[in-house]
Formats: sequence, structure tokens, C-alpha cells
Amino acid sequence: MEHTYPVGRVLLGENQAIRRAYERFHAQAVDVEDVCEGASGFSEARTTLGGERSVTGPGTFYGRAQRTLTFGPSDAPGWWIDRTDLGEQLKTHVTIRNVWTSARNIVLRSGNPHNYLRMVEHIVALRLGMGVDDVVIRVNSGDPPLFDRSSLDLVEAIEQAGVVERAEPARYVTVREPVTFGGERGDFLTFLPPEGGERKLRLDCAIDFASVIGKQRIVFDVTPRTFRHGAFARTNASHRQMLMVNVFGFLFADTRNLGYTRDNILIHGGRRFYGEPRFVQAGGGKALEPVWHRATLDLLAALALIDTGRFVGRVVSYRAGHTLDVRAVAQLYLNDLLVPA
Repeated sequence: MEHTYPVGRVLLGENQAIRRAYERFHAQAVDVEDVCEGASGFSEARTTLGGERSVTGPGTFYGRAQRTLTFGPSDAPGWWIDRTDLGEQLKTHVTIRNVWTSARNIVLRSGNPHNYLRMVEHIVALRLGMGVDDVVIRVNSGDPPLFDRSSLDLVEAIEQAGVVERAEPARYVTVREPVTFGGERGDFLTFLPPEGGERKLRLDCAIDFASVIGKQRIVFDVTPRTFRHGAFARTNASHRQMLMVNVFGFLFADTRNLGYTRDNILIHGGRRFYGEPRFVQAGGGKALEPVWHRATLDLLAALALIDTGRFVGRVVSYRAGHTLDVRAVAQLYLNDLLVPA
């Protein structure tokens, strides 16, 4: 299958820079293609959870503390974050409108400045990845737990709680026309309507690191199976970043990810990984863990911030990150580009 795309209407970035990035992107080979015929496997009805399930682990930013997330059903439409350790604070709606920052990770906040949750991307990606529309996340800190199996513990919590249907159809949205957003480092995102009116989300995601990670590209339809597969992929950090954590983390725990270990992140250097990478291709090929994490738990999380329905269509990502993801989703709203699918 050929995977080439037009440049959409450019809403961010410079046209010539975007076209040069497109040339590099299309020249990059696809390492994995996993697309499906027919429906994606998600319920056509609106869904919530059948019960509550909790997961506990060491803090992402304060590794010596135990943090707990509890997933439960929601009567209100959408995903909500309930800080149980803060009194008199309303729940925070998971939406692009409540993004506080995306500089290092996505942080959602509403009301009181302390009513936030950091690194939400690895949590809220489950909204689209598992097809669950209405959920309350109860959390006892703004610092979420970090797991050696990335987000697979969260996937299993949702599976154990059970996804149940409601007596109304799910809502779907897409873009009214192809649109492209360019970044400042040869990166871009393109959003395209679905082919043939299908209610599916297809991601074509490519990364290019000046390290052992190198060039990686995957194309897949978001289904319960592909999401569960990608949820096992850990975030990555350079060896230099890990040294900064070890040396200065105690002084700057808020930003230095003090809970990072060689088990819960993938550490990479110029020529080798520090620890065992996952998603290694047969025959000793590339370790595709970084691109699976980027697509499944970063890009999909930004799309989950679209609060008007399940986003369907095609999204092409080249060398992009949290900042461009969040800016692009905001631009979809600012330019009135989202329409019912």
C-alpha cells in the first residue's frame, strides 16, 4: 500500500519548510504497516465503565511516593480528572481548553492553580485507544504513577472495570478539509478526512533521531489490539537527560522526572540503548519502541483532547512532539475545522 499525502491548507509554519519536510517524510520507508479492513472494533454506542479499578505505582516526579489512579464511570459526557486530595475543586475536563502547558509533557489544569495533573498523555490516550467516552479519573496527587510496563497497567485496569454501552450512539468528528501544521524543527502534522466516510482513525507516524533510535515509521489503524500493543512502549530519554535526572533530580523534582529508572523508560545514546529496548524487529532489526510510544501514547493523547467526539480520519506526523500536537488541536477549534463525521 502506498502512503503518500497532499499538503493540506497550511495554518502553522512556512510553506517551503513544510514541503521540504514532506520530501524527507515520503523518502522514509515504512517499518510496520498494520491496517484493517472494515470496522475498527470499537462499539458504535457511547460507552462508559462498568465499575471502578485502581492502579498504584511510584510517582513520576517524586519516585519515593506511591500514587494511585482510579478509573470509574461518569454520568457527565467526556473524561474528567478529580483531585481527591484537594477540597472544593471542580473536576477538570479533559479537553484542549484546559491544557496548562505542553513544554515537556501535557499538563491539564482548571480552577485553583494547584488543581492540575502532569503527564496526562499516557493516561488520556486510553480514551481513543480503548473507545471509552465517559470516565472519571480520581487521583490523589498532581503527580501520576509511572509503571515499568508503560501504560499497559492502565489498559488492564480499564479492561477489568469493563467497557459498557449507553443508550445513545457514539459521536464522531473529523476535519472539514485537509490541513497541515508546520513546526520549527522540520516537523509537521497533517489532518485528513477519512477515506470513503469510514469511522476509523489511521496514524502514519515517523520520527528521526540523531541517536541510535534513527529513522522509524509506522502506519496503523487505531483498534483495541493495536492500541494495547503500543501501550507497552515506554517513553524515551537520552543518556544525557538521564544523567541530569540522577545529578539534579533531587533539586528539581518538579521537572526532572525523579521517578525515571532503566526499567520504566528507554534510555538511548548515540550508538546504543542503555537497557533492553522493546518492539525489536525480527532478525535483529530496529527497536521500534520510540515510534510506537510517540504514536500511541503521545499523538493519540493530543487527539483525545478533542472533546466533541471521537476523532476519525487520517493523521500524519513527522518529527512532531507535544507542543505541535497541542497547537494543532487548538487550531482545529480556532479555525472551526471540526465537523460531524
